Amino acid sequence: MRKVIDLSFNFVRRFYDWMLHWSKTKNSNYALFCVAFLGSSILPISSSILLIPMAVSEPKNWHRIALICTVGSVLGALPGYYIGKILYDTIGISIVNFYNLHHSMSVLSEKYANNAFLSIFAGAFIPVPYKAITISAGVFGISLPVLIIASLIGRGMKFFIIAGSIRIFGKKVQYVIEKYFNIFSLIFFIILISGVLFFKYLI
Repeated sequence: MRKVIDLSFNFVRRFYDWMLHWSKTKNSNYALFCVAFLGSSILPISSSILLIPMAVSEPKNWHRIALICTVGSVLGALPGYYIGKILYDTIGISIVNFYNLHHSMSVLSEKYANNAFLSIFAGAFIPVPYKAITISAGVFGISLPVLIIASLIGRGMKFFIIAGSIRIFGKKVQYVIEKYFNIFSLIFFIILISGVLFFKYLI
């Protein structure tokens, strides 16, 4: 078991180092937008994976990086929404099956019935699969303006807080992340699980 955990941490570390190096290329802004856009409906990765190393390498441009990530993510909600609304029986169900989002879809149907705006905002802000939010919004007929506005607030807060924190602490963030990378990876997974439980039981 320890061997599997070590291998997982090594893979994540190599992936982080690769993203940190790649974030310094001239096409990093386009890449960030594409990752944020596609991550809202198709890609299995979070926008923060590229946002964080970009903000670390360009702390003075933190606001631009956060804005690109926010705009890309919210615009990416549109394909997800229409996949759920129009193409759920073909593309939508394939995505749900691939990422095992059946339980998330079931929980979201209940949350939307209580307060769709708050549910989307919470899902856009805390670490839960955002693609489940966008696709389910289309499936359950949530108003598109509600999805866009709630997502804009939630995603914007999330990405600006992350990038702004890196701007405040600067290179110290990179040093701490690299020195205690395994600990931060473990904390991230704990936060991810906690976010899912929080969304399920409290929102």
